[in-house]
Amino acid sequence: MWRGLAALAVLGCAGAFAAAPECAGEAEIGDAHIMRVEHNGVLVMTDGRALHLEGIRLPNAAQDHAPQTLTDQAFAALSGLAKGREVDAYAIWPKEDRYDRVRSQIFDHATGAWLQVELLKNGLARVDISPDRGECYRELYAAEGDARRAGLGLWADPVYAQRAANAIAPTDTGSFQLVVGKVLTTAAQDGRVFLNFGQDWKNDFTVVISADDLRTFKRMGVDPLNYEGKLVRVRGIVQQENGPEIAVGNPKQIELLQ
Repeated sequence: MWRGLAALAVLGCAGAFAAAPECAGEAEIGDAHIMRVEHNGVLVMTDGRALHLEGIRLPNAAQDHAPQTLTDQAFAALSGLAKGREVDAYAIWPKEDRYDRVRSQIFDHATGAWLQVELLKNGLARVDISPDRGECYRELYAAEGDARRAGLGLWADPVYAQRAANAIAPTDTGSFQLVVGKVLTTAAQDGRVFLNFGQDWKNDFTVVISADDLRTFKRMGVDPLNYEGKLVRVRGIVQQENGPEIAVGNPKQIELLQ
């Protein structure tokens, strides 16, 4: 459900807000002039406040073990969308990160263009759902999926191709990956839940849900033990414990593919 233009300004700004989907949360900052775009994707306003594009991850050549070209293309695209322009920011709680940046869904004030979706649909970002958030995940996944299927932007580079659960390379350790596979078994042990994608838990890919994060799953009405037998796509930082694993803190980080 899409909102109409907001009638009131928030935080002292004048004028109506750009239309935004209901999932984006409340109008937080309107008609904000973006003075600078930083290379980490943060948008800095003329009054010194900063906006974080919640729900996406821009390519980063060093972290992704990828060519610099895609990082430069994404930065140029974001700069074109934001630098010197007025934007509207919508946010849900918790609204700020540890650096006091407002975690926002961001829209061009004049055109209503959704910055996150613009980057995703051109293959210049990937969806990265935070453990404590998850607004607009359906819309973000849909935009990413269209670009991925079309092989646009970073999806044309094998470095960014989604991994099969049985084909994660040692070089993937420490990088953000999309992993697809069937959950063969699930297990609860020592307060944690494990989603096992292979028979050998010491070497095969596993998704780990901590005791604290299990509370999030329960609050959202999701029992992770029910993923057994399901084909899923999971995303996060690949670590090595007993084989490759990804820690998941929010069920919206797991896409059911069947």
